[in-house]
Amino acid sequence: MALRPICEPVELPPGASLLVERVEHIRESPELGRLLHFHDVSELVVFETVSGAFFAEGRRHAIGDRSVIFAPSMRHHDFKLDAGIKAWRLVQIDPYLIERLAMQPPLARLSHAFCVRPRDTEWPRLIMLLDWLSETVAGDPFDPLATRILELVLALAAGAPADEGSADAGATDHVERLLPALERLRLDPSATVPLDEAAAVCSLSPAYFSRRFKRVFGMNFTDYTRAYRLHLAARRILSSGTAVSHIAYGVGFSSASHFTALFHQRFGMTPRDYRRSMRQRARH
Repeated sequence: MALRPICEPVELPPGASLLVERVEHIRESPELGRLLHFHDVSELVVFETVSGAFFAEGRRHAIGDRSVIFAPSMRHHDFKLDAGIKAWRLVQIDPYLIERLAMQPPLARLSHAFCVRPRDTEWPRLIMLLDWLSETVAGDPFDPLATRILELVLALAAGAPADEGSADAGATDHVERLLPALERLRLDPSATVPLDEAAAVCSLSPAYFSRRFKRVFGMNFTDYTRAYRLHLAARRILSSGTAVSHIAYGVGFSSASHFTALFHQRFGMTPRDYRRSMRQRARH
């Protein structure tokens, strides 16, 4: 199954503090290239099987089996995952809950993005807690026990040995200057945003905007817009029963067939197969 972490926006169920998912990739799944993104929720990713890199706060971290990463709310971060089998647990968390927990000295690390690798003795405990957390949330997403279990998960992650990483040559310095264009895309993903308009809302010339965007995000604005829309569509395909064609039009694609071709290219399967596979996995 070819999936990747969903870029912004992420919506928690009203009143719920977290979402828990398990993501798997088949052996034939493609490499997942970089897509610098951010979202309202905080994010904990526990990699069971993976090879690649995590980028955040100007650092590049190599990730492999048993790597754990954390990205706070609204903090730009990125992944580059190699082709082949991959599996991880994804926990998306209410930022206000993280803000409160980060005030406790043992959990102060939650104020920043980090990459850790739990010790051999800690790993089975972490997986056991995540299984328990997933079962609790699946039974009742509002169960207060879920928050208590989450605190144990975060405490274990925050206390694990850190991977300091290395300086990232493609760091997100000056990304704030480009945020107006991204905000316009986020507010209305179905609207066409020509390059000159994207540059104008950032008070930059089109040529300089293009160079700066490519340097910061690793792709041009058109490619980023397409990738963003595909990931937003993937979220809607999984979270609703809306027809795929309606979802495609709703995120700015004028042709359902073109959308399907691009979706297959990015995720390794058609939108309908993507929805069907997730539903089958949920029943097991």
